[in-house]
Amino acid sequence: MQQRQLIVYIAASLDGYIAKADGDLGWLSAVEAPPEDYGYAAFTQTVDTVIMGRKTYEKVLGFGIPWPHKGRKCYVLSTTRTGANEDVEFFSGDPSDLLETIRKGPGMNIYCDGGGRVVQAFAQRDLIDRYVVSVIPVLLGDGIPLFLPGRPEQKLRLVQSIAFPTGLVQLHYEREKG
Repeated sequence: MQQRQLIVYIAASLDGYIAKADGDLGWLSAVEAPPEDYGYAAFTQTVDTVIMGRKTYEKVLGFGIPWPHKGRKCYVLSTTRTGANEDVEFFSGDPSDLLETIRKGPGMNIYCDGGGRVVQAFAQRDLIDRYVVSVIPVLLGDGIPLFLPGRPEQKLRLVQSIAFPTGLVQLHYEREKG
């Protein structure tokens, strides 16, 4: 049986930011092309578990849309919130312990939805199997970086790149093992 993969699926500006310094995501609309979803719906059909940080969770709640991860087990990494509700379980322990527990059970792949500190926590431990980064053709100049300093060097292998007419380029990388 193949191990459930942890996959980061995220958008970033060309200069590597996932949000403006104040958390604003309005710049993502630079590539809106309804009904194009850049493969997101197909990707979500391959995952049954989502891990995200508290700020990402609160940002999603602020969109005023129905919870997008209905039917999936969702863990929110947080040191300030605890407990669970019908949609999520808050987790304050070591992220690698959480991932190990999830991987022991049956299921599909695991979606790491960010933010930067959550990606960092898993990258520092070399636990991310694949990265799908949609590069948005905008330079923000400042903001919340996708990759924080202080993680170890990791070799990745490009397995696919897709250029869309809107200028968005989606890069699919796998972790080099060995």
